Amino acid sequence: MTDTTPERRALADRLEKAGVLKTPQWRAAVEAVPRELFLHPGVFLPVDGGRWRPVSAVGADPAEWTRITYRDESLTTQLDGHLTADQTSDPVTGGPTSSSTTPVTVIGMIEDLDVEEGHHVLEIGTGTGYSSALMCHRLGEDNVTTVEVDPGVAARADAALEAAGYSTWTVTGDGLLGHPRRAPYDRVIATCAVRRIPHTWIRQTKPGGFILATLGAWPYGTGLAKVTVGEGGIAEGRIIGRSSFMQARSQFTAPVSGDLSARTAYADSERETKLPPTVLDAWAPAFLTQLAAPGAQLTRAMASDGRPLLYLFDPDRESFAEFVAHSAGWTVRQGGPVALWDDIERTLVAWRDAGSPDISAVRLHITDRSHTYWIGDNPVLHWQHRIA
Repeated sequence: MTDTTPERRALADRLEKAGVLKTPQWRAAVEAVPRELFLHPGVFLPVDGGRWRPVSAVGADPAEWTRITYRDESLTTQLDGHLTADQTSDPVTGGPTSSSTTPVTVIGMIEDLDVEEGHHVLEIGTGTGYSSALMCHRLGEDNVTTVEVDPGVAARADAALEAAGYSTWTVTGDGLLGHPRRAPYDRVIATCAVRRIPHTWIRQTKPGGFILATLGAWPYGTGLAKVTVGEGGIAEGRIIGRSSFMQARSQFTAPVSGDLSARTAYADSERETKLPPTVLDAWAPAFLTQLAAPGAQLTRAMASDGRPLLYLFDPDRESFAEFVAHSAGWTVRQGGPVALWDDIERTLVAWRDAGSPDISAVRLHITDRSHTYWIGDNPVLHWQHRIA
């Protein structure tokens, strides 16, 4: 086996220089845990045409495997919920369903967790097990409980953790339920994106403990929430920055597809927009859109003549907004019980008038009945999502 001690030290140096690795305890963990153990049986690298090139851990050139392992990027380890790199030798298509997240994101999150000696941590989304191993090194294997929904992914992570010398508590199950048998926890960290913080996590966290989770469903419009749990099942906190993770499996929503012209055939209104819908390509507007219209999906398509098409759909509320570009700006056609773009545009105009703050300006308050988000004291920038 190749000795990757120099690569681990170099990774720690890069993370420290980037400002995400801040404490000597976490630096020691980065230098101690071999990332390559957590990438078996291999990875998929993106190639032209939306395909993936498999690189198997066994049989790969050792030098190439080491270079891949310590890249400063996320590495896809599973496609379509079942395919691993040892099962094919040719480039394939598919959607990533498990990965080893870029070390910058992993280390940044666990630094933000503010752990102390003796803390008991619940991790939602074991993935490859690399972040679990880092926490085991820092806190001790008996103080880490990690939950993974995919049995195959969980088994591979458990084997990798054992190979690295950590016999921690690995659980196969729905992480949205937490793991009450080992509660209460001092810290909860989620390495998947969720639409809201489940109240089960709050109930399983000690008063004064933290929960760190990525909120949202749009790939490039999610926010990292850090909340402190209080008495009586209440939690309060804020969005501390941008974050991007795969959606929790049980909350994954298939993209809107099929006959889009049929979905948008009957418009109830048509008008000029006050803001171009392309504003949704920016991170903060995308995040705020999900607060204003939690069920909305941004959909891009191509007309038969090659024209790009842009829509917002809320399938549960059977509502849509279709955008048409012209020389003077954009027209929006809206249909269904809810005028989607009206609500979203009102939010984005208020956000712009407030100086276009970053998502770190968003505060949140959670109870067993609702999640409330706000920016400042503008009533338009205030959203309450009730739990049915």
